[in-house]
Amino acid sequence: MKRNFHVQISQRGARDNTLPRLYQIKAKHRQYNAIDEAIRTGQFVRNKSLRLWMDKRGVNKYDLNKYSAVVAKEFDFASRLNSTARQSSAERAWASISRFYDNCKKKVQGKRGYPKFKKHSRSVEYKKSGWKLDEITKKHITFTDKNNIGRVKLVGSRDIYYYQPEQIKRVRLVRRADGYYCQFSISIDIKEDMQPTGRAVGLDMGLQYFLSDSFGETEPNPRFYRKAERKLKRLNRQKSVKYKKNAKPQSKNYHKARKRYALAHLKISRQRFDHAVKLARCVCASNDCIVYEDLKVRNLVRNSKLAKSISDAGWTQFRSWLEYFGWKMGRITIAVPPHFTSQDCPNCNNRVKKSLSTRTHICSCGIPIIERDHASAIQILKKGLSTQGHCGTYAWGDLPSWSVGAILSSNGESMN
Repeated sequence: MKRNFHVQISQRGARDNTLPRLYQIKAKHRQYNAIDEAIRTGQFVRNKSLRLWMDKRGVNKYDLNKYSAVVAKEFDFASRLNSTARQSSAERAWASISRFYDNCKKKVQGKRGYPKFKKHSRSVEYKKSGWKLDEITKKHITFTDKNNIGRVKLVGSRDIYYYQPEQIKRVRLVRRADGYYCQFSISIDIKEDMQPTGRAVGLDMGLQYFLSDSFGETEPNPRFYRKAERKLKRLNRQKSVKYKKNAKPQSKNYHKARKRYALAHLKISRQRFDHAVKLARCVCASNDCIVYEDLKVRNLVRNSKLAKSISDAGWTQFRSWLEYFGWKMGRITIAVPPHFTSQDCPNCNNRVKKSLSTRTHICSCGIPIIERDHASAIQILKKGLSTQGHCGTYAWGDLPSWSVGAILSSNGESMN
């Protein structure tokens, strides 16, 4: 996958079908500093909006949008940022507030995500104004607000001029460890017409294998973080040695070491992303109905002995892409409760208790000895195809949990 372009799912944008396009930015050092200033200003507007909500009762989304104009009048540096970018920052504050409200209504156990002030933002978002594409070169974009970002070059494998200007709903500037990027949110019909396969599959997520299906096939667990752990520790030590406790600013050698460490983490993140996308697309293209467990990863990572391996697997990211491709291809995706799926016999439904170290399923009903994960995948499929209600069902045509413009607290519940 090329580093200067890839597609990712965005949780903000227009309310219709949108497709993100990401391009790397090539600019002068002065322009990079201007982008950083725009990102800091957007963060400032978000934090000020959050403070208004904390200090004043009854504040809603529209009050925060209006307040972004008040902030611009009060602070000169905020007025230099485009008005729609200030509104987008206020909407980000409202997204965290809405998520907190929904968690309270659902009586979520444990932490409910009370909104916090943001310290290190990495992006700023423009709507329909504040930017202009270069119609001559078709590889440049000019930001017209008073932040003096100016004209920058777009590096990517896709031609943004393939789309009409009115299709571009939002433009986002993103800072990452390997440079700066410009992301376009494009309104387009992204559904695919796929031929029925006549297959239904159950998926069991695990750590020995990334997943096992009801046909007995397994997908190896890539363990990207585990494989790079020694390198990460070495880079982190190099960074720590160069850090001076009371020195402000830190030395150039420290920042070089910090960047190497950040790039190593970014590579792992992209490897995990690429694996989830390709595997989810393959599963959805091969099956008409996909049934999987509704895992509560937040609860699972409380096990200190398995937390690192669970986080490294990236189950939640894979599930998000599975739901996305299921919606895009017109497939049915169903999430079923995970309770006793590895204990119940897929043949007679008799409960056979097993320890975690027991990796085979043996039952007195006479079913052949099979792998524990294979038996669990069969049981998951049976649950999904039964007439009982399920916790989180995403049928064809329903709004998926990743939908751009619907800022969601959990799978399928909008906070707009």
